[in-house]
Amino acid sequence: MASTLCETGQSESLCSLDQLRETLLRHPLYGSVQSVESLRLFMGEHVFAVWDFMSLLKRLQQVVTCCEVPWIPAADPSLARFINEIVVAEESDEDGLGGYSSHFELYIAAMEDVGADTGPIQQFVAKIRQRIPIEQALAEAPIQASTREFVASTMQLTLLGQPHEVASAFFYGREDVIPDMFSRLVDRLPEQGVSNERLEHYLRRHIELDANDHGPLARKLVSSLCEGQPKKESEATTTAIHAISQRIALWDGILKEMQRRGLSPA
Repeated sequence: MASTLCETGQSESLCSLDQLRETLLRHPLYGSVQSVESLRLFMGEHVFAVWDFMSLLKRLQQVVTCCEVPWIPAADPSLARFINEIVVAEESDEDGLGGYSSHFELYIAAMEDVGADTGPIQQFVAKIRQRIPIEQALAEAPIQASTREFVASTMQLTLLGQPHEVASAFFYGREDVIPDMFSRLVDRLPEQGVSNERLEHYLRRHIELDANDHGPLARKLVSSLCEGQPKKESEATTTAIHAISQRIALWDGILKEMQRRGLSPA
């Protein structure tokens, strides 16, 4: 990893990470969801990222809490509490209608409200439930190549990555950028005539939780798992750069398909 300093005094890798984050937040996709048809397309691809988020979270739950029998106390109760709180919110949050729902199921309901095709994600999850290998289920899913690559990358990291790498992808690739990403999207939906009550509830809930609670604690989790070791810190930064690059590629793929279908300006 290069160790020279950029103009801000950060290492080149951290500068690259900041630059990629800005590129992601300036992505033209946010302003391109200008019709019900484009919203349907966006949601049909993005729902796969909603799904694979849970695998990152569950791997971290295994790392910082005890999910085995016999039980033993967690090494850091504060981090265990943090992960368990996110699991509660993601698997059984308030649905905005007086009940409870996982965020994934809430997103599926929002897709149904707008008439987006839930077939591909429902069939994909059904195959996973049947223990069909993830590689096969992904290969058979009728989704964009960039979406398939995004999920494949997440799952490879979840299954094979070291704890500090998984935590880095979780923070930098999700908790840190989601509030800003979703703010850019949710603020433009009503202006563009594609308002969706449940989708807006989903987006605003993530903006609220990730910005105020989950983001700062996720940063602490990365730091804790790196244990002050330069090698682990370098690996965490490399993973973060890859995670944000994959999100940009996911957005690129969705935008390209919108343009191909004439749903967004070229």
